[in-house]
Amino acid sequence: MRIVFMGYQTWGHRVLDALLKSEHEVPLVITHPMSNHAYETIWNDSVVDLARKHDLPVLERKYANDGEVAEQLKRLRPDLLVSSDWRTWVAPHIYGLATYGAINIHDALLPRYGGFAPLNWALVNGESEVGVTVHFMNEDFDLGDIVVQKRVPVEDGDTVTDLFHKTVELFAPATLEAIELIGSGRTDWLKQDPEQATFFHKRSVEDSRIDWTLPARDIVNLVRAQVDPYPNAFAYYKGRRIRILDAAESRARLGGTVGRVFRPEGDGVAVVCGPGARRGTERGLVVERLRTDDGAEYRAADFFRTMGGYLTSHPQG
Repeated sequence: MRIVFMGYQTWGHRVLDALLKSEHEVPLVITHPMSNHAYETIWNDSVVDLARKHDLPVLERKYANDGEVAEQLKRLRPDLLVSSDWRTWVAPHIYGLATYGAINIHDALLPRYGGFAPLNWALVNGESEVGVTVHFMNEDFDLGDIVVQKRVPVEDGDTVTDLFHKTVELFAPATLEAIELIGSGRTDWLKQDPEQATFFHKRSVEDSRIDWTLPARDIVNLVRAQVDPYPNAFAYYKGRRIRILDAAESRARLGGTVGRVFRPEGDGVAVVCGPGARRGTERGLVVERLRTDDGAEYRAADFFRTMGGYLTSHPQG
């Protein structure tokens, strides 16, 4: 097939590399300009560099709905547009210029977790599986018919970085499988149910702030969802911001005021948390490893030399 590729970061790089190694022709690459957003500088293999290495023309756009893009597509007459980590809506008058329209590869089990940072949000929410979906573009964001879907179980110790590595490996084979199915003439695609769809916004600093009224399991999930190289889950202790790198649920149920640095447990220190903390019905959060803003890392037992004091969501005056 003659394929115009639209993509960004490592996800886009993986798919473009697979297309260039396949029998398909790629006459044009469209990508986003470089960004300083924290989540767009992490897995950031360059689509531009890969395209230029193969002497491919490149258009850089935040949105790809302008006249120049349309004119290029009219001239090239592609069979298909393929999108991987394309982060803005593509208009029907653009993807309609390709014979088969456009497909997008998204690292979630659509129709749930459309939008941004799906792996982070899925882990925050304690999902038991994640995955990759190849779907057609339509007028609704991330709601087109599904061509291929691959599932990955979330193991007990998995972090968001583990899930990234597991799912990114599926992007290239899922894309090539989808292109083959489309080229075979199949049209019996799986419709998405809009009533089951969920859409998530980009994660920001506020989304990594620890709320000590949440159950310990929810906070553990947040920590797992924000491990390096992502911005870590954080709290404040005696006015200093600390980033929680490893945490677990306490063995015992702890009572008192949320955020209280209570007692040692194993190699960590247990902190009171949860909506039922005052009644002693909640397990605490065992902080095992942390980092301060100067980059120093500590075992919790070495950082909290004495018990007492409080971890808070905001700095205290």
